[in-house]
Amino acid sequence: MSGFFFALNNQPIGIFDSGIGGLSIWKCIRELLPNESTIYIADSANAPYGDKSPEEIVYLSVKSTEKLIGLGAKIIVVACNTATTNAIRHLRDSYPLPFVGIEPATKPAAIQTKTGKIGILATKGTLASELFLNTSKQYRGSVEIIETVGAGLVQIVESGDFNKAKSLLRKYLEPMVEAGVDNIVLGCTHYPFLKGVIQEIIPDKIKLIDSGNAVAKRTEHLLLEHSNLSEALYPTHQIFTSGDPVLLKKITQNLFDEKIGIHRF
Repeated sequence: MSGFFFALNNQPIGIFDSGIGGLSIWKCIRELLPNESTIYIADSANAPYGDKSPEEIVYLSVKSTEKLIGLGAKIIVVACNTATTNAIRHLRDSYPLPFVGIEPATKPAAIQTKTGKIGILATKGTLASELFLNTSKQYRGSVEIIETVGAGLVQIVESGDFNKAKSLLRKYLEPMVEAGVDNIVLGCTHYPFLKGVIQEIIPDKIKLIDSGNAVAKRTEHLLLEHSNLSEALYPTHQIFTSGDPVLLKKITQNLFDEKIGIHRF
C-alpha cells in the first residue's frame, strides 16, 4: 500500500490553458513546489477561449482534462480564467481527482483599494460568466468596479511579440486610470506576460494583481490535504501544444533557462 501512495505522490501536476498564458501559473507552481513533476497543455490552436460559447469551452476543457488524466495527472490546474468560470463545475462533477481553478482576483483588489475604485481587465467569456458575476456582486455595494474586455490581447501574447499590445493596452487602461482606480486585476493568465508594457502606461501608484501565487498555494494545500506531495528527487516537465512548438520552446527557455520536451497535442 505504501508503494502505491508513493507512486501516486510522484505523478505529475496537470495544467491546461487556452494557450501559453497559463505558463504564468506554471511558473508560480514550479517555484513553490520544485519537487513536483508537471504536464502542461497549451491549446493555442483554439485560443482565445474568451470569444467562444460556454458549450465549446466545456468541450475543449474536457478534451484537455482527459488528455492529462491519460498521462497520469494526480491533480489538474485549470490555468485559464475563461475555462474556470465556464467549465470547472462540469469538470469537478465529472472526474474524481481534485481541480484548482482561477478567476479574477476581485476580492484582494476590493479589500486593498484606498480609492474605492478597481479595474478588471479580462476576456469577454470571463466577464460574462455566472461565476464572475456572482463574485463581483459581493463587492459592488462598497467598491466601484470598472470592467474592460481585453479584446486582441490573447492573440498578441500567443504571437510572442508583447510590444504589439501597447496601443490596445493604452485604450483599455487609460480610462481606468482617469477614473481613479488604484488596483487593476489582470483577469486572464495571458496578461501577466504584458506587465512590463502595462507598467509603462499606468502610474507607479497603481497596483497590478494577478492570481498566480494564490493558485500555486491552493495547489499545494490540496496536495497536502490528499497526502500527495511529491517525494521525487528529479521531477520531470512536459509541455503539449496544439499550436506552434517553436514559439513555446522559446518562451519556456526564457522563463526557466532550460530545455523542456514539447510535443504536439
